[in-house]
Order: sequence, then C-alpha cells, then structure tokens
Amino acid sequence: MKLFLRILFICLSASLSYGLYHKSIVDFLIGEKIIGFTVLIGATIFLPLFLYEQWKGKRLEDYTLTKKNIKKMRKKQELILEKEDKSLSKKYS
Repeated sequence: MKLFLRILFICLSASLSYGLYHKSIVDFLIGEKIIGFTVLIGATIFLPLFLYEQWKGKRLEDYTLTKKNIKKMRKKQELILEKEDKSLSKKYS
C-alpha cells in the first residue's frame, strides 16, 4: 500500500507539474482541465487512501478531547510548570 501511495503521489505531482506547464506555455484551457483532474483524483482517491494508511492501527480516542485526555494534559502541564519553578528557584537562589 505504501508503495502504491508513493507511486500515485509521484504521478499526481507529475500531472500537476505538466498541467501548470501546459497552462502557461501551450493551452490555458487544457492546462486548467489537467490541473482540475489532478486535484480531483488527489482529493477523491489519494487522500482517503493516505488517511486510511496513516490511521491504521491507531485509536481515535488518543486524538480526541475527552475528559480523560484533558486531565492528562492538565497533569502534564502542571508537571512542566513545577519543573520550571524548581529550575528558576535554583537559578535565583
């Protein structure tokens, strides 16, 4: 799957580059169509496959704001602040 995504990304990049070249040098309307088709394929095929590949095996709860995650973030922030306070008190004492 990763190889397929890499090849598809390279093809989309090449197609976008060719569309930009074609738009500026050869024919404006054909270049616009090539760019539009490339963006359409990128948004409807590449993006969902890429997101599926990246999220595979990960839990959505780890990336959403729940009460549990908010408590974890507050604890981490408190620990960071405590460490900073200790370092500052050592520095100025």
